[in-house]
Amino acid sequence: MSNGYFQITLPENEPVKGYLPGSPERAALKAELDRQLANPIEVPMIIGGKEIRSGNKAKMICPHDHQKVLGEYYIAGEAELLRAIEAAEAAKAEWENMSWEHRATIFLKAADLLTGKYRAKLAAACMLGQSKNPYQAEIDVICELADFLRFNPYYVQEIYKQQPNNSAGVWNRVEYRALDGFVAAITPFNFTSIGGNLPTAPAMVGNTVLWKPSSTAVLSNYYFMQILIEAGLPAGVINFVPCKGVDFGKVVVSHPKMAGFHFTGSTAVFNGIWNQVGANIDKYVTYPRLVGETGGKDFIFVHESADIEALTCAIVLGAFEYQGQKC
Repeated sequence: MSNGYFQITLPENEPVKGYLPGSPERAALKAELDRQLANPIEVPMIIGGKEIRSGNKAKMICPHDHQKVLGEYYIAGEAELLRAIEAAEAAKAEWENMSWEHRATIFLKAADLLTGKYRAKLAAACMLGQSKNPYQAEIDVICELADFLRFNPYYVQEIYKQQPNNSAGVWNRVEYRALDGFVAAITPFNFTSIGGNLPTAPAMVGNTVLWKPSSTAVLSNYYFMQILIEAGLPAGVINFVPCKGVDFGKVVVSHPKMAGFHFTGSTAVFNGIWNQVGANIDKYVTYPRLVGETGGKDFIFVHESADIEALTCAIVLGAFEYQGQKC
């Protein structure tokens, strides 16, 4: 048994590359864009660490050019979703009992793979599958996702360090454990970084997860799932199950062992999930924790000292950059 004391230092934000003319990152990205366009792929489900293919498939296309097909992905049905739940439950005990620093190393390794040898691959997939320009893809699927993978283990450490005060003759200690069941994660089309964060954040603290990626962001999400596996994520900890929302709701959200729901998407969908959980509340093993981020644009309050030209630029970008599909 290890008795070392391990500490993660406060990370630094991943530097943003500029993709300027003549730069090596620009050349690598252009080559990868050409490669992915010329080589459509087949994306399986990943359940219990195994690639699963069903009889139901859908195409992945470029939103900006519907004639360009990036490949096809397999769609999970009721049988595959139930299998994923079984895989999550089977992996739970060993994963939860793994030392937190060992879990953390997997995600820290994933960040290094993402920002290293797979940087061009993930950026190109985000550009082609979600219609982002090089700068938008860089700050999303590379820098922000890498920051999630590095800062979240640090924050896990800080949470675990929080302990109650002691009294005379008493040493009070708190141990943190995972939820009593699995976590369901539904992720959005507009940010691959959120796609990667919603399943990995609960996994870092010992939970096992069913991950339903957006049907219009499968490609980059799948490549990130491959990175997690290469980084050492054990089978069944995160199960990658592209599927129809109605099937996920019927099979997964209503399952007695769903202990957490992690979501970014529309307000209407989250309201529907909340209603569904309420209608099934007497069936659950525990009260599910619901975390949802939903859509909307903010008011802008401007101080009289503001730089009007910079403000105008920021307002236009906030409203219309990436077709207005940003938070």
